Amino acid sequence: MLRALGGGLKGLLRNCAPVSCCLRTNVTYTQGQSPEPRIREYFYYIDHQGQLFLDDTKVKNFVTCFKDKQFLVFFFNRVRLNQSGRYEEHFPFLSLCGRERNFLRCDDRPLVFTHLLQEPVGAEDLAAQAPGEAPELLSYCGGGEKLSVPFRPEALYMHPASGRVYHPCLERFGGIGLVRSALAIELSPFFIYAPGEGQSGQPTHLLWGGQQHALTNELARSFIRQDEGSGQEGGVG
Repeated sequence: MLRALGGGLKGLLRNCAPVSCCLRTNVTYTQGQSPEPRIREYFYYIDHQGQLFLDDTKVKNFVTCFKDKQFLVFFFNRVRLNQSGRYEEHFPFLSLCGRERNFLRCDDRPLVFTHLLQEPVGAEDLAAQAPGEAPELLSYCGGGEKLSVPFRPEALYMHPASGRVYHPCLERFGGIGLVRSALAIELSPFFIYAPGEGQSGQPTHLLWGGQQHALTNELARSFIRQDEGSGQEGGVG
């Protein structure tokens, strides 16, 4: 992947002295290691804001995260469950590029929705479209419209323990995407709660596009299975 995108990231790695790390994942590796001939392995981390880092970056913030859109689209278009037989427990996702294995772990989910966009439409579609009915997209992980899924207001799910908001995503990411906190805050005034519960309860509807959308809570079943299996409440790290 690094070769395909030019020398930028490769240069960054070249300027960093290769060191073995043992982070909270309790696993030791070396960035760029070659476990077999002509194979290279790199290790990444995505936080709950949808920012991607080299996993061993000590200070993780907007300055040190990857921001090149071409790279992010390339990377996330290839993310899938890690079934390689290597680092599966500590890095549950993998982005393959030729002979490079890019292992990925996450603070909560490997797919984080960051922006709500209007879907680009052609002239014919625009002419047939009623005012205010432009399709909307949820964009993820810094990829703009190139990394996006259709927004389904009724499918938003607020986890009762963590308060985090989720939306369905591609199955290769596990089927559940996290809505980053800034976007969740923008959406929060449109949640409707049962009478007498207020914001301490679960929202029942979302007022969006002039309509009340009954929340399906279709993601709740997936969380119940995961929470029972891991003993955790809320997201998974």
